[in-house]
Amino acid sequence: MATRTAIINVMSKTCYKASRTLLRDFGEVEQLQASRRGPKDFVKTANAASHRKISEELIHARPDYGLVFKGSKIIESRDPKNRKWVVDSLNGTTNFLHGIPHWAISIGLEEDGELVAGTVYDPTRDELFWAEKGVGSFLNDSRIRISERRDIADCVIATGDHPETYPCEGYNQYIDKIAKSSGMVRNLGSTSLDLAYIAAGRLDGCLHSQTHPWELSAGIIIVREAGGYITDISGGVKMIEKKEILAANARIHHRLLGLIKAKTKDDSVSDK
Repeated sequence: MATRTAIINVMSKTCYKASRTLLRDFGEVEQLQASRRGPKDFVKTANAASHRKISEELIHARPDYGLVFKGSKIIESRDPKNRKWVVDSLNGTTNFLHGIPHWAISIGLEEDGELVAGTVYDPTRDELFWAEKGVGSFLNDSRIRISERRDIADCVIATGDHPETYPCEGYNQYIDKIAKSSGMVRNLGSTSLDLAYIAAGRLDGCLHSQTHPWELSAGIIIVREAGGYITDISGGVKMIEKKEILAANARIHHRLLGLIKAKTKDDSVSDK
């Protein structure tokens, strides 16, 4: 059984407490599908309640840490090591909205700009994916590792649903290229869980654009500590700045990156 450090205990207990109201509200979403008002306002309220509970718990446990939340003013860190939480109180909102049990709470921890810990919690399955720098990645109390598949034709690759108007030029063409080479491409609706699933070997890779720090932070360190390779779409390390991510094991990542670069090269040749 894995031994959780004090900081992982803070993060996991926060996830558990915030999940209680989310699970209660999720149970009522299906009943709202046929109502005139619909569930959208209800989901916003559920997300806000999760946001408040997470803020309360993290600020109480570590009052000097900074806090970055979707849609909220950043709370600056007063900690000597500039530690701050990066939080998504409900990742997979559309799934939640439609009664699909695939959504999560994501909490990452940065120290002097470096990701050092992360938790992604799926309340509907009671699955806590967590990692700490130098410790490894875990699902609840069991160690997890990325898949070791070597042939991209056998792989399942996750992606998001982003229209071509988004400022990631050629994104949908990249997906089309990957779909023709890999076993399957799936859009599961939660970036945080995509990364957690890669760490657990359930998915073999993912490609996302127009992502945000609160969606990525926890998942990045969970993938890394599970032995995964993770970069931006050009192969660099500016995932947060570019709002894009490419993750897989080293061999499949190299193959995916090659497909993207080949597509980019083809486009540049055809434009001449």
